[in-house]
Amino acid sequence: MKILVTGGTGFVGRALIPQLIQSGHNVIATSRDANADIAGASVHPIAELGPDTDWHDALRGVEAVIHLAARVHVMSDNAPDPMAENRRINTEGTAKLAKDAVMAGVRQFIFMSTIKVNGETTDVDPFRPNDIPAPKDPYAIAKLDAEKALLKVARHSDMSAAIIRPPLIYGPGVKGNFISLLNLCQKGWPLPVGSINNRRSLIYVGNLVHMVHRLIEKPDATTGLYLCRDPEDVSTPELFYKVSTVLRVKPLIFPFPMFLLRLAGTLSGKSATISRLTESLYVDDSLTRTDLDWTPPFSMLQGLKETATWFDNQKH
Repeated sequence: MKILVTGGTGFVGRALIPQLIQSGHNVIATSRDANADIAGASVHPIAELGPDTDWHDALRGVEAVIHLAARVHVMSDNAPDPMAENRRINTEGTAKLAKDAVMAGVRQFIFMSTIKVNGETTDVDPFRPNDIPAPKDPYAIAKLDAEKALLKVARHSDMSAAIIRPPLIYGPGVKGNFISLLNLCQKGWPLPVGSINNRRSLIYVGNLVHMVHRLIEKPDATTGLYLCRDPEDVSTPELFYKVSTVLRVKPLIFPFPMFLLRLAGTLSGKSATISRLTESLYVDDSLTRTDLDWTPPFSMLQGLKETATWFDNQKH
């Protein structure tokens, strides 16, 4: 199958493309870097993702699109108008690609969205596919609008549209908050997270890639919404413990009053970071596993070990 992967040089794209090639697929990868080199794939430079992107040449002969490219979520967005910028790139850019894909005769479209479309936190019940969306920030709002635009295009065509809403993705090549977590644990400092009693779903990039591959190989590809996660969830103290262990650092985790932890976050301007550490966000992906006959092949410990190995190698 000829497959177009947007954002081919990104975190997920770098993990996904070798698996697609190994399975015998012909991969076209887009990148903003005109000099990008991805072993086994043809690279098609795309200057910018948006409502005016010309996808004609990249889509020639393509049967399936895996849309990973996006304006990614950042904790502190310095754009003059974050909502407008997210909509231009993530919503209008996705809509344009979907329309061009239909015109090119693409049969299957897989869109990487985010669990943030469901909301920021869970309480008693996990997030499920049939939840009423509750995005809170410009990134998540734009992703939800992109989902709606894609489904509208697909509804009036023969192209199927699968939407994936992953939680936090980690693995070799990860950036952002997870790198901060790795650095913090490696220093071996005492960590005041022992009193946190929450539940978080994450997904190892290898499990996410396996799921995307399952969607591609599914003979009766249909339009649907898919949540996903690792085989097990963790609390924040458990995650710090596991990460410290795979980094071969003795975990120094101690209890600390929650109200003081939140106060420290407020005083330091890190309220959002403390909220992520202390609150729950977990996912029920049972419908995904049933519909795709899919089981994540890697445990969280396996994923963390692979991530730690990569992280150690970056330090040398």
